[in-house]
Amino acid sequence: MRDANFLIENNARHMWHPMAHPAEMQAMPPKVITAGAGVHVTDVEGQKTLDAVGGLWNVNLGYSCQPVKDAIRDQLSDLPYYSAFRGTSTGPAIELSYELREWFEPDGLTRAFFTSGGSDSVETALRLARQYHKIRGDRDRTKFLSLKKGYHGTHFGGASVNGNANFRRNYEPMLAGCFQIPCPHIYRNPFGESDPAKLAQLCAAALEDEVAFQGADTIAAFIMEPVLGAGGVIPPHESFMPLVREICDRHGILLIADEVITAFGRTGAWTGSRLWGVKPDLMCTAKAITNGYYPFGAVMIAEKVVETFENNDDAFGNIGHGYTYSAHPVGAAAALATLAETKRLNVAENAGARGDELLAGCKGLMDKHQIVGDVRGKGLMICLELVADRATKSAAAKSVMGDVFEKTYGAGVMVRVSSNNVILSPPLVITSDDVATIVAGLDHGLSAAG
Repeated sequence: MRDANFLIENNARHMWHPMAHPAEMQAMPPKVITAGAGVHVTDVEGQKTLDAVGGLWNVNLGYSCQPVKDAIRDQLSDLPYYSAFRGTSTGPAIELSYELREWFEPDGLTRAFFTSGGSDSVETALRLARQYHKIRGDRDRTKFLSLKKGYHGTHFGGASVNGNANFRRNYEPMLAGCFQIPCPHIYRNPFGESDPAKLAQLCAAALEDEVAFQGADTIAAFIMEPVLGAGGVIPPHESFMPLVREICDRHGILLIADEVITAFGRTGAWTGSRLWGVKPDLMCTAKAITNGYYPFGAVMIAEKVVETFENNDDAFGNIGHGYTYSAHPVGAAAALATLAETKRLNVAENAGARGDELLAGCKGLMDKHQIVGDVRGKGLMICLELVADRATKSAAAKSVMGDVFEKTYGAGVMVRVSSNNVILSPPLVITSDDVATIVAGLDHGLSAAG
């Protein structure tokens, strides 16, 4: 790699960054990360920072997970690539499908369709849901329902079921037949309801109303994150997902759990669906499946969907969908090693314990800093929502959010700023000392806002 001066000079000059304005990136160049070890990253200036973002929700095991690195190296030597399209397969993909069946057995999921990442997994689940109904002869079931504030990736299907205008407005019109209902967000909801259980009932009633309005026989699937992530870390009441499951069952609608973030332990349970005691029909996974070291994902499929496809004997059962890098042998090898380490370290238990500490620490910051309007989270998914005024809940200014980010980074902690939210999603292997460092860094950063 070229020297630091080259990297600094050319930063954001020839590359457009995801989820950013190109002009803004040129005016205020992003941090250049050049190394990672444990739960820390180092930038081009040599500053070492505790990564409270966990890469992008995905580096659950930190940056020094040697078994995963070794698995990637060894597989590159043995077989760096081969296609999984009809007629060929590879050893790592076969082995991984077996391991994932065992891993997701408590969720009732028995088959895997491999993808290149989270957006691909969502796209795959949406397409399989429509196909499932076509095989069964329910060919009017093409619509999708989802939650406002939900995030489901950036492909046109995923963006169309997204519940955040920031990911839709510049690309409209979106896919037809996608409709959103209110999400059970205590801090901001259209019902003015502050009781979590009552809010869950109200949102479930809104779902029932939308199903009746659209016509149950036109709806293919409802897709939701068990804990909403990019929309601001919104944990629903424990009754909400079971209510959704019951409504979907009653109306013949598939339930897709988007667990690109929540699978593999981040909530304190091995899956977000398991956290709420729900078995989905399809589950989207990616991110932590390879600890972020290789682009990879998997859609896990429940037995009732499996039986519909595998018992079909006409062209409607043929899967005309896939990616060049589906079941990539290097990604599969990385996933196998990641699963083994994830299980050995029991990171779900640590995520629950450290998450409780981090949530308590952030609530302490809310008591100290008036700019913090709300603190919420589950496991190692935490959000501090910053406001200009607590009474009106008006969002903190963009410039203030920038100052908070820079001051927190200067104190040695990397956080993620999205709109007026500060989002924390550190590796699941952090310690209590790391939690204290994160809270202290945020305390310093929030002081920038007064």
